[in-house]
Amino acid sequence: MNCRQQLGFTIVSAIFILVVIAALGAFIVNISSSQQIGSALDVQGSRAYQAARAGIEWGVYQVQASTNYQFGFGTSPVGTNLKTTASINVRACPTSPSSFTLPAPTLTGFTVTVTCTATTDQGSTGPTVYKVVATACNQPSGGSCPNTTDPGGFYVERRMEVSF
Repeated sequence: MNCRQQLGFTIVSAIFILVVIAALGAFIVNISSSQQIGSALDVQGSRAYQAARAGIEWGVYQVQASTNYQFGFGTSPVGTNLKTTASINVRACPTSPSSFTLPAPTLTGFTVTVTCTATTDQGSTGPTVYKVVATACNQPSGGSCPNTTDPGGFYVERRMEVSF
């Protein structure tokens, strides 16, 4: 057998092994990059959830903190009706929608938009039902969320609502 034929076979094997190792390396880099992006988006989603939750708490507080509404029932003078001094129908929604950024350093970059609607029972004798909706996002449109235009990049949004 000729020595030149054996040398050609070694070069082909070496090139094949290099191509396989390069493809495996590219695959690992691609998977690693996807994992890092997914992890970053997961963290951003958690931050958006916490921002929306803060917006809900702010909205509920604004409804409850009406100057005419008394939080505590406490003790009352004998013969008075507590219902007249602590009526649940004197609460009011804040100006809606209200958009703001949160001062917490972990929630920097998120804007929260809170809307509130009040629905009174028919005849105004029943309770008023308040619905507070908070939407938090990292790329607001015109200073409020949600962003209805194409924000580009990684847009994260969470929406929460509560009725009481």
